[in-house]
Amino acid sequence: MDFPLTQLSLYVMAISVGIFTVIAAITDFKARKIYNVLTVPFFVLGIIYQVVFNGWEGLMYGGLGFLAGFGSFFLIWMVGSGAAGDVKMMGALSIWLGFKATLAVMIVGTIFVLFGSFAILFWSVLRRGTRKTKETYLATGKTVKNKKKFKPETMEQKQKRGLMPFALPVVLATWSVTTWMVIKSVVLQ
Repeated sequence: MDFPLTQLSLYVMAISVGIFTVIAAITDFKARKIYNVLTVPFFVLGIIYQVVFNGWEGLMYGGLGFLAGFGSFFLIWMVGSGAAGDVKMMGALSIWLGFKATLAVMIVGTIFVLFGSFAILFWSVLRRGTRKTKETYLATGKTVKNKKKFKPETMEQKQKRGLMPFALPVVLATWSVTTWMVIKSVVLQ
């Protein structure tokens, strides 16, 4: 199902998600958090946007996007590999984008994560060496003195070990996908 967007609704969506992703990236970079005060209103505005510009069909299409974005990241969060703010960010973003664009953002975002992670690790090895890089980024647990027990990693330690904030690749992916949508709509007009 390819949901048609009018020029105005496409521009409103592109500008709105652009502003949202920039703010989310800034807060994620500074505080390593994406706040509910940002995600919840943006989600509600996404519902309003879909109803106003695209009617009930658009709301259903946005709902499919929500299921894809929020659902995928909820599962990732449940297995302990993401943060709740990331889940809420994708949920709020995907109601605006709809199903296909949400899938595209997730695929393109994964590519940005892979290249960004590789670049960060490569730079760390060049600057600090392999041993320090491994100590920084591998979760090996902490041993209790003279015992073979491991203390579990705290959330703060896990966040410090993270290579990059989640929102940055999502910003780049969202901008790439929405830019492509705008270019495609202008060329095909």
